[in-house]
Amino acid sequence: MRRRWMPVWALVIVAACLTVVLAQLPAGALDVSGTPSPVTGYATWFTGLGSPYGGCGLPQANLDSQNFLALNVQNSPDDYTNLPRPIPAADAAEIGMFDNGLNCDRWVQVTIGDNCTGTNDGAPNEPFCRNGSLVADQYNGATLDMVVADSCDDGNAWCKDNPYHVDLAQAALNQFVLNGSPVGNMYPGAWNNRQVTWQFIAAPNYTGDISIGAIQGAQPYWPAIAISHLPNGIHGVQYYANGSWVAATMDSDMGDDYIIGPTTGTGTAGTQYEIQVTDSSGNLINNGRVYSFTLPSGCTDGCSAPFTPISYTTSTGPVTSPSPTPTPSSGAGGCTLTSSLTNSWSGGYQLQFTVTNSGTTALSGWTASFMFADSSETIASSWNATISQTGTQVTATNAGYNGSVAAGSSTTFGMVVNGSNSSLSALSCGVT
Repeated sequence: MRRRWMPVWALVIVAACLTVVLAQLPAGALDVSGTPSPVTGYATWFTGLGSPYGGCGLPQANLDSQNFLALNVQNSPDDYTNLPRPIPAADAAEIGMFDNGLNCDRWVQVTIGDNCTGTNDGAPNEPFCRNGSLVADQYNGATLDMVVADSCDDGNAWCKDNPYHVDLAQAALNQFVLNGSPVGNMYPGAWNNRQVTWQFIAAPNYTGDISIGAIQGAQPYWPAIAISHLPNGIHGVQYYANGSWVAATMDSDMGDDYIIGPTTGTGTAGTQYEIQVTDSSGNLINNGRVYSFTLPSGCTDGCSAPFTPISYTTSTGPVTSPSPTPTPSSGAGGCTLTSSLTNSWSGGYQLQFTVTNSGTTALSGWTASFMFADSSETIASSWNATISQTGTQVTATNAGYNGSVAAGSSTTFGMVVNGSNSSLSALSCGVT
């Protein structure tokens, strides 16, 4: 996709823009799991999603809203080269707000801020809003709720230097609402890649249930599905196979798309599928609701359409690993642990774990544990926790900086594993 930048307006003040740039350079890795308070960045625009999919793995026609945006894949100031996608664990410090697809299908409330009167073209190694200043006008304060549908990975300063940059669908620019009405004419006359503030929100006015579709090429031996219309994003899918729940693999970093297996096991000719979905807070949606379905009849040799809707039935199934597991603890404290498979390759895979404070008081420390399916699985590297492994048993203790977890909040840790069996069991979490 080509981003289009507005031309220069005037030459005014260099120093003010340099101050803005310095204030926005990140000190280290971003907190990509959420923005509990509004953050500030610049906003650009793009005409629409690529074909057949946007960066999250959905066609534009199947989005919940045509008010959509893209988040940055990388956070790598002054480095405009692209890392492999998904970004490997060795480069975790450079993961941008797209979070390797884990922020797909989340909703964002965007608020319009100041416009730039100078050159604001996102040129590499150049300040934003150079030879100009940021000024308020009649559009400041206009808001719009938008869904994350794409990724920004261009080799410019927007996508690499500005950590909270958002790329907005062009058709949405004049839909921002101020005093109860769309602004109507902010673009193009008052749009020079303005500053905005934004934060994640729950899906507005959410009703109904999730949407499931088979993606292009899906067939019994590659059952790849897209999941959307979610109340709070998607951080994982589990499928039921041979009596246990198995973490599904995300399709590259397209966060709405997962490769599942039939109830008879991966690689078999089974035709029945059962899944559960984990949201961005690490919780199973709809209290662990199970979605049962078969692939559409036209997908025997591979679905031809980018998205073929799937009809399903629902039930309340057994909540087993890797769903949240309550752990007894003293007083009002408690925590749950969930897992998701975020990447895989020949001979290895990457896991992310979410520890959620399920109690009513803040945690000061936590310990999590789980079991691998067999002893050939070994941990190659890990982050955000102190990890120990004895045979198939793994224990994780909070790092010095993420032991404190407010009631209802979550923290994450992850690991790269050498092996090929990503099935986990006996997930548990305790308060220390």
